[in-house]
Amino acid sequence: MSFHLWLGFLAATLVVALSPGPGAVLSMSVGLRHGYWHALAGIAGLQTALLLQLTLVATGLGALLAASETAFVVVKLAGAAYLVWLGVRKWNDRTVAGQEPTEPDLPEGFYRQGILVNLGNPKAIVFIAALVPQFIDPSAPQIPQFLIIAATTCTVDTTVMSCYALLASRFRRVTGTPRAAVLQNRIFGGLFIGAGLLLAGSSRH
Repeated sequence: MSFHLWLGFLAATLVVALSPGPGAVLSMSVGLRHGYWHALAGIAGLQTALLLQLTLVATGLGALLAASETAFVVVKLAGAAYLVWLGVRKWNDRTVAGQEPTEPDLPEGFYRQGILVNLGNPKAIVFIAALVPQFIDPSAPQIPQFLIIAATTCTVDTTVMSCYALLASRFRRVTGTPRAAVLQNRIFGGLFIGAGLLLAGSSRH
C-alpha cells in the first residue's frame, strides 16, 4: 500500500471513528461510571469485533451479508435488541459512580459488551465492505494490505474511543451523588435505547 493511499484510508477511518455511535456511548458510559481502565476493556471488545468484521470482509463473507436481506435483518434486529436491553439495564441502574462494580460490570463483562455492540451492527460490515476494497491494490499481495488496514483501523478507533472514555472519566466526581448517578444512568440508558431503535429502523443504504 502506497503512503498516499494509506493517508487517504487513515483520513476516512478517522472520520468514521469520530462519528458518535453505540461504541462511543459505551466508552463514555463506562468511563464515567467506573473510570478509564474499565472502559478500556469495553474498547478492547469493540476492537475484537472490528477485527472479526474486517476478517469477514477479507474472506468475502461481508459481501454475502450485504447481499442477503434476510441475514442483514436478523443481525440488525439482534443488535438493536441488545442495545435496547443495555439501555433498559442502564436506565434502571442505581449504582453510584465510584462504587465497586458488580459481577455483570467487571472488565470481562465490558469486554463482552464491546464485542456484541459492534457485531450487532450489520451496517458496519456493509460499510467496511464498501470502503476497504477502494484502498486495496489488486495487483499487490492482499494479506499485507489487510494487515495494514486492520492495524490502522483498530489504532484509530482505540485512540478515539479512549478520548471519549477519558473525557467522560473526568466528570466522575460530578456524578458521585445518588441523584447525579441516576441522571447519568437515565441519559446513557436513553442513548442506548435510541441507538437500538435507530438501528432497528435503518436500512442497508
